[in-house]
Amino acid sequence: MKKAQKQIPVLLNAVGILALLTFAVSCASTQTAVENKESMLVAAGFKVITPKNATQQQKLQNLPPGKLAMIQKSGKTLYVFPDAAHNQAYVGGPQEYQAYQQARLANHLAQENLETAEMYQDATMNWGAWGGWGVGWGVGMAVGRWR
Repeated sequence: MKKAQKQIPVLLNAVGILALLTFAVSCASTQTAVENKESMLVAAGFKVITPKNATQQQKLQNLPPGKLAMIQKSGKTLYVFPDAAHNQAYVGGPQEYQAYQQARLANHLAQENLETAEMYQDATMNWGAWGGWGVGWGVGMAVGRWR
């Protein structure tokens, strides 16, 4: 009984550490996702623009955070991704937007390929050696029991 009582604090510490690590990784992955989006925008040809006056600063603050906005200026279509935290915006035209969409698609397909590879890696493990999936599962096995 005493051994089990001693193991409870160790288990609680392990759970606490796991929760802390999960939180830290989720925060880092959110930041990484934003940085990845900004990197793709730059790679697609978007220019980094810094507001030069209060009016431009106000416009930057009014854009939806984390979203690419389409605006019309002087008869031209522009796409703007605000980064208010760094007081800048990523601005591109239709060609840059098209390149960004292609980069997103390529990135999404690469992620899907990675996930598929991970699934196949799991599938190649010898699950039968783990037991529990053998006799009794499936129609053929159930019929066999009644003979």
